[in-house]
Amino acid sequence: MVKASWPCCRGLSIYSNGVTRLITPRAIDIAWLAAHSDLLQNLQRGLEREALRINQQGCLAPTPHPNTLGAALTHRWMTTDFAEAMLELTTPVKTDLTTLLQFLQDLHGHALRHLKGESLWPLSMPDLPEQAPHIALAHYGSSQLGRFKTLYRQGLQQRYGAIMQCIAGIHYNVSFPPAFWLAHQTAASSPYSQSCPSTGYFRLIRNYYRFGWIIPYLFGASPVITVSFLRSCQTTLPFEALSSEIWGLPYATSLRLSDIGYNNRLLPFQPSLNQLEDYLQGVQQLLQTPSPEFAQLGVKRSGTYQQLNSRVLQLENEFYCPIRPKAIQRPGERPLKALRRRGVDYLEVRALDLNPFSPIGVDATQLRFLDLFLVWCALADPKLMTPQEFTQCQNNWQRICIAGRQPGQFITVNSGQQRPLAEVGQALLAELQAIAPLFDQADPDKPYQRVCQQLAPAMRDPSLTLSAQLLALIKQGNGDLRALGLTLAQGYRDTLMSQPLQCLTEQELVEEQQRSFAELRALEQCESLNFEQYLAQQLAL
Repeated sequence: MVKASWPCCRGLSIYSNGVTRLITPRAIDIAWLAAHSDLLQNLQRGLEREALRINQQGCLAPTPHPNTLGAALTHRWMTTDFAEAMLELTTPVKTDLTTLLQFLQDLHGHALRHLKGESLWPLSMPDLPEQAPHIALAHYGSSQLGRFKTLYRQGLQQRYGAIMQCIAGIHYNVSFPPAFWLAHQTAASSPYSQSCPSTGYFRLIRNYYRFGWIIPYLFGASPVITVSFLRSCQTTLPFEALSSEIWGLPYATSLRLSDIGYNNRLLPFQPSLNQLEDYLQGVQQLLQTPSPEFAQLGVKRSGTYQQLNSRVLQLENEFYCPIRPKAIQRPGERPLKALRRRGVDYLEVRALDLNPFSPIGVDATQLRFLDLFLVWCALADPKLMTPQEFTQCQNNWQRICIAGRQPGQFITVNSGQQRPLAEVGQALLAELQAIAPLFDQADPDKPYQRVCQQLAPAMRDPSLTLSAQLLALIKQGNGDLRALGLTLAQGYRDTLMSQPLQCLTEQELVEEQQRSFAELRALEQCESLNFEQYLAQQLAL
């Protein structure tokens, strides 16, 4: 194949037969990956699913987190997120994808059997009234840690509003085996050091930002919002009414990931993604920078805390982004300190909306795609990212989130040249297709190869994306989002409650419930600091 003689945009190459191919200066070495394909079987994964509990009318459940599920502060698998009615289900780390999804299904079935007729809202965007004083913040008991976590949520409510904080999603946690980084660095003739995994993970993160817009394009499932949400976000985007209560953008994919969704609206700068040290320095600066607007809210009012502090970020977790580098935290350790001490252990992929067509909010096709994409990002172009390129990447993501299905939609590549989205997406899927057989070597069903084949038509036909399918259902129901969500939620409830446990046993679930309350009591009985002292200790960087 001969390259065309005309100049081509950096990041893409147009060959004389019209095919687009992604360029990587240190190109993905399929031969190297094939020689180490056993490492692909050792990817470690975990899932977190957020979901609002709803009653039989489709409204937010007014009930507290059920004691029969255990103590939310200390339970390993079932806790709460922002609100008392916002359930969070978390799996342990697994290497087998089927087992991982089954474990999440077991947690769903068990939780639903204890919710006394309540269901789980199946969509990322909440259906809540404009004024939501009835949204009870997650409560974790009387321990200093529990009070700290509730106060953090009080601050989020003050800063962003309760409705925004009730947006839900799926988080996919992925860790590469250390041998992967060692083998790759050895092949690249680079000396291996303790910083190597962190260097590799940040290389992955940069490429994720460059090409991760494909995730909301394919799997975004939040093309509409309620009128109350629209009023709270004060946007100038040209929303159209689907009904008196539901508004949308005709070509939106993921409003959850857009500027009107889950975002830091007053972030003065973005931390660098070029290396761990730069990233840590940037996040720490955000944690130390005063915010005049948040200061107006007051840290205390009439002697009662309203937020942890008045800085740009109260805590690291308030830095919202589509992917996070994470280190395994030790008891009492801040995320930033864990990263500084031990480097990156895993990545938290945060760009998945809840899949409304899955009872558990996510399916194997999505996770297999992410596996392929993350491995590709880890081996693709390692070049560093300038602030200008970061802004360009942000613009690509936002354009796809609010109008990804628009005919003629484009992606801006590194030189600033615009290329058709379908062209770039098909080129990316072609490169993932080359990796897929290496995942499938031990599986005659070839599920990873089938994923690329299944998703390729959606790059040519946006009506096949999740957002388009959901929007069609909403229109069929005359814009009655609550009725659609309730119908899906109750159907999934019946399905999940009828499924037998496969990864867990009832005895294990009972024991974990009891263990969580025992740990909670121990925390509440062994306090050595008052809350002021505890707060100062926890906020120290």
